[in-house]
Amino acid sequence: MNVDLLAHPAEEVAPKLLGSILTCKTAEGTVSIAITETEAYSGTADPASHAYRGRTPRNAVMFGPAGHLYVYRSHGLHWCANVVTGTDGIASAVLIRAGRVIEGVDLARKRRGVRVETPRLARGPGNFCQALGITAEHNGADLLTGTSVMLSEGESVPTALIQVGPRVGVSKAHDWQHRFYLAGDPTVSAYRLSPRAKPPAGA
Repeated sequence: MNVDLLAHPAEEVAPKLLGSILTCKTAEGTVSIAITETEAYSGTADPASHAYRGRTPRNAVMFGPAGHLYVYRSHGLHWCANVVTGTDGIASAVLIRAGRVIEGVDLARKRRGVRVETPRLARGPGNFCQALGITAEHNGADLLTGTSVMLSEGESVPTALIQVGPRVGVSKAHDWQHRFYLAGDPTVSAYRLSPRAKPPAGA
């Protein structure tokens, strides 16, 4: 993966990450997942972004150079993985929402549960990280030159297969068309509107 591909605003990079492969190597083994769903978060200009109110110790990685991994805990339960994009010093990241396990299926199933259907192993950002074995220790990892977590190019995705829609489960800027996913792919998560989301003014 070339850093030049990632050195652009999140909403430009997010669709280009579809088909890319995220690999995580742990003591248990290696799991690789082809990305099928992403969401863009535009930093201080985006009310739904962790960086909306500025830089903090928690979101500092988002402000760093493109090509690093920003990992955070969602609702105190699940780890979520984001690929940092854009220009160093300006927060921008792409949340990886879902993917298809292409290596280490048995290990991913062990982590997720033996009864979980294959298309659901990495469906949803929390499940994606659980299947890969990504935790807080991977926050800030260099995806381009690192050895534990790596982002690489996969098969090219035809533009006709890429669908665009509103982001899932966020209460602010929920109608922004910053979610990108592969049409008809069984690994893509279902759309869910946050119960806290307010309708647009005048609606």
